[in-house]
Amino acid sequence: MPTIQESKLAFIGGGNMASAIIGGLLSNSVPKTNITVSEPWDVNRNKLAATGVNTTTDNVAAATAADLIIIAVKPQVAKTVCEELGKSWGDRKDLPVLVSIAAGITLGSFQEWLETPDGRAPHIVRVMPNTPALIAEGASGAIASADVTAAEKELVNELLSSVSRSIEWVDKEELLDVVTGLSGSGPAYFFAMVEHLVASATKLGLSKEQATRLAAQTCLGAGKMMTTSDEEPGQLRKNVTSPNGTTFAALQTFEQQGFEGIVDKAVKAATERAAELGATLAK
Repeated sequence: MPTIQESKLAFIGGGNMASAIIGGLLSNSVPKTNITVSEPWDVNRNKLAATGVNTTTDNVAAATAADLIIIAVKPQVAKTVCEELGKSWGDRKDLPVLVSIAAGITLGSFQEWLETPDGRAPHIVRVMPNTPALIAEGASGAIASADVTAAEKELVNELLSSVSRSIEWVDKEELLDVVTGLSGSGPAYFFAMVEHLVASATKLGLSKEQATRLAAQTCLGAGKMMTTSDEEPGQLRKNVTSPNGTTFAALQTFEQQGFEGIVDKAVKAATERAAELGATLAK
């Protein structure tokens, strides 16, 4: 199995997430000539062409010689794109590995849509990245079809590590919906928390600019502590909570207002919505 630097890569779709992954690959010495992007929108295509990668509007042409294909289109058009690709591979002996970052679409749907005229289908990996991938600080969950080999998983790891600090493989497809509810939607939870921290501090007299800088850096610093510490988040919380101190008073308020239950309901709601979208898109 070739390494990511040796592989021919095709991106079907050239939006923000695809552009982020391509940028990460280029910064990790993947040759520009090994990357082809099929993108219908002139603005996106021209922006990617400026990086030196190959660009086209023809999905089949982009995917013809690829070892690894990344489906990065909107979920609503994924079926059409995949059926087009599958029909074009009738004469191809070795099928590519396909990675989907299209939210919600199941492995079963991809296997059905990508079936070749002679009844074969590529090995498929579904990935749920999150928006911090845009600054190479992403967290990604992944699930592989049963035929994906260890070497193919490693190739996908190399792909994702260009933009993700954490890559977690799950062994049940429904758990990718949980990943969606946790890290896929998770950045918005932290943005909302900072938004409300800023509003509260502003009401108490700080300028909005000061409050925003302090809250954002606090969020960044706390995240950095969690990713570099051997201690669990609960212990880190205890470490900064003096009995009857200021932090204790704030956390008591969280507890009284049912903070644990609010978070639990939020993650469950996002998880259930991800499952609903997957079921709808499969029809």
